[in-house]
Amino acid sequence: MAKAVLTISSKNYSSWCLRGWLMAKWAGLDFDEQIVSADDPSVRAELLLQSSSILVPTLTHEGVTIWDTLAIGEYLHEKFPEAGLLPKDPAARAHCRAICGEMHAGFGALRAALPVNLKSTKPGFVVWSAARADIDRILKIWSECFGRYGGPFLFGKKETIADAMYAPVCTRFRTYCVELPADADAYCEQIMSLPTMVEWIEAAKAEPEDMPELDAEF
Repeated sequence: MAKAVLTISSKNYSSWCLRGWLMAKWAGLDFDEQIVSADDPSVRAELLLQSSSILVPTLTHEGVTIWDTLAIGEYLHEKFPEAGLLPKDPAARAHCRAICGEMHAGFGALRAALPVNLKSTKPGFVVWSAARADIDRILKIWSECFGRYGGPFLFGKKETIADAMYAPVCTRFRTYCVELPADADAYCEQIMSLPTMVEWIEAAKAEPEDMPELDAEF
């Protein structure tokens, strides 16, 4: 049987590819990476938030092709239920899906004002009001999860799809030196120190491609 393939773009700039890659890693899926250059016009449009659809990452597995990140997570959960990508408890599972859906569909101001850039650090970056409102909402989501499920991850002691969905937010907070409450700061540290995240970030920093458009301070 052919090995699974995960098609991704830039590891330095693509939050969606990071999400799909983390899900596949945490599921225990054995896969090859297929890299599409950030110079590809369609990929560049996605990274610059100028595309109406997001087509990477795309997972190809057992003759099935899935190109939506949440769909990838649901598929991997069904294929590898023992991996625990979704909580066992039905109420927690519904909560997990809800906050994943909120990330999937929203937080546009945060995406635009604080684009993912793992090679960069911007101390003193000014976060304007629209992005600040997105940050406040994310911090409320996290705080509620920590209070309800006890941490250190959003739904307890193990990574879920929710942690994959919010992992790029942790990178944004670090890149733009966003001041955080203690629980959120500890969570970001927990995510950023995961071996899978370290692997991704090291590869991102080794990428030769740069997109000057995403180095601008909005």
